[in-house]
Amino acid sequence: MTAVNFAIVGYGGMGSYHATSLMVTEKEKINLVGVYDILESRREVAQTNGFKTYETLEELLEDENVEAVLVATPNDTHKELAIQAMQAGKNVLCEKPVALNVAEFDDILAVAKETGKIFMVHQNRRWDPDFLIVRNLYKEKTIGDIFQIESRVQGANGIPGDWRHLKKHGGGMLLDWGVHLLDQLLFLVESPIQSMHVDFSTVLGDEVDDGFITFITFENGVKAIVEVGTTNYVKLPRWYIKGINGSARIDDWDLSGKIVRATNTNAQTPAPIQAGVGLTKTMAPPSEDATEELTFPEPVCDYEPFYANVYEVMHHGATPIVKNKEVRQVLSLIEDMFALIKEKELTQV
Repeated sequence: MTAVNFAIVGYGGMGSYHATSLMVTEKEKINLVGVYDILESRREVAQTNGFKTYETLEELLEDENVEAVLVATPNDTHKELAIQAMQAGKNVLCEKPVALNVAEFDDILAVAKETGKIFMVHQNRRWDPDFLIVRNLYKEKTIGDIFQIESRVQGANGIPGDWRHLKKHGGGMLLDWGVHLLDQLLFLVESPIQSMHVDFSTVLGDEVDDGFITFITFENGVKAIVEVGTTNYVKLPRWYIKGINGSARIDDWDLSGKIVRATNTNAQTPAPIQAGVGLTKTMAPPSEDATEELTFPEPVCDYEPFYANVYEVMHHGATPIVKNKEVRQVLSLIEDMFALIKEKELTQV
């Protein structure tokens, strides 16, 4: 087996994570040749971590031992670097978001076609165990046909880093976490979008969004709420799923939560309960013989690990799990969300 020889451009948080964690899991298939970062301090960190470093991008691209390049730099630099690498004869793997808009992505794909080089995008959240559990529930109909999906990530630390606060660099949480959650959603629900509403949070005073919420209805009837927040000191569940015959809640990445499924539609009607200063039967918990609590299914993935797929694509012509047409669909959806926000702002002037 001959490994794919990679070099990394950008040794910040994600670049170093690829080098020290993700690539290591497939070390027989992925070989990291070296690293380049525009900052000398980061090159020194890479050297400390045991990696060869390049003094310039040109030096990296001229290295004939490098077959593929991972672009892990600020969002606004992805297009230029990806095109430069492909024109130098390298296959390219790019961090998300792949570009700032669909037009930029189309320019990248045009160069990939022109040069005959492989271009792929790292949408790693398709492998998250919590998402795999939701995918199993959706496909297996464990709680019946799922008709509502709520997907959230929330914290209280504001927008991370420095460049993510700036619009020119592709900052903001829609392009940071939103691209992950929307990719998961569209990968899960294979149906055209019928309608969408969106709202941004800018309470922290940055020129980009510090969070957002969007309501999406698909043509097959599934409704979804996708929300990202950076000012949430008390978080809502990572997932809340409603099916015809039950509900599921995944609290966090530790996979805490539960599944409750209806077992007896003819069960005894629940007795009224005290609710504030009144009574309610409608909101009373179901009787004991009406439901059962299930354990979460194993987060089994029916597609190969990301870097194993990268190897198969680059050395054996396999089909990418993260297809460029899917990446483009997510980017198009993000463009539509920005357009809706702009339209809303114009009507409020």
